[in-house]
Amino acid sequence: MAETSTFDRTLETLRPFIPARFRSDIPVVPVVRMSGVIGISTPLKPGLTVASVARSLDRAFSTSKACAVALAINSPGGSAAQSNLIHRRIRQLADEKKIPVIAFIEDVGASGGYMIACAADEIVCDGSSIVGSIGVVGGSFGFHRLIEKIGVERRLYTSGEHKAMLDPFLPENPEDVKRLKSIQSEIHQSFIALVKDRRAGKLNGPEDELFSGEYWTGNRAKQLGLVDSIGDLRATLRERYGDKVRTPLIAERGLFGRRTQGVIAQFDGLLGGAGLAEDAISALEARAIWARYGL
Repeated sequence: MAETSTFDRTLETLRPFIPARFRSDIPVVPVVRMSGVIGISTPLKPGLTVASVARSLDRAFSTSKACAVALAINSPGGSAAQSNLIHRRIRQLADEKKIPVIAFIEDVGASGGYMIACAADEIVCDGSSIVGSIGVVGGSFGFHRLIEKIGVERRLYTSGEHKAMLDPFLPENPEDVKRLKSIQSEIHQSFIALVKDRRAGKLNGPEDELFSGEYWTGNRAKQLGLVDSIGDLRATLRERYGDKVRTPLIAERGLFGRRTQGVIAQFDGLLGGAGLAEDAISALEARAIWARYGL
């Protein structure tokens, strides 16, 4: 018994000198950062997709003795499919590992960004964060009058009645618009069902307001039950797990960091003429999505 006591005292004496990552008595909450437009790649900045975050999520949920997993979210949305895939991946891992998830919305968690936040068991945001935009949006341009004016003849060959639906170089067809709106409505209803399921018993507002596509500040979002509390990642985790809580940022390993592959791919595209035009368009699309929220 005396030997055990001596060992314990020795261990306690040495404990302050043991690196925090090797100490079992210090809580660990791995952090996965999810920032950017979902599914849209821009020059030097790959889009946020399930493929780009899968490895980081796997590592975070596999962290030894993790008390929870934190998601640092700063996204205005983007691809509905990729948003849902990321959401589902988070829930699959959380249910499998039995680890709670806390989402921290920074500047914006809107549309698909909010869908990802709903994968968490708890959502925290700043009072000035932009939250919500539970809806679906799509847009394009019409160039048919421009090409007529400059004398360009459009030649398009298709097999399938609706293969050229909403082609920007053809006049807008009301039937095509109707079909698009039907698809958008279906996606919107799925989004609404997801929010109702994940925020069950917490939502506090009329549905025609909550699901209108409108967005709010974090303070108003809390009143509506879209988020659970106002705060930030560091203060919240220190309050909950103690001042010594470790919050390692989980990122993909690589020679030049997490986004190396995406950067190289973008440079490869920039070296080709078509790649430059595509990247310019992607950058404009991403800029337009951020601009919807005044950012």
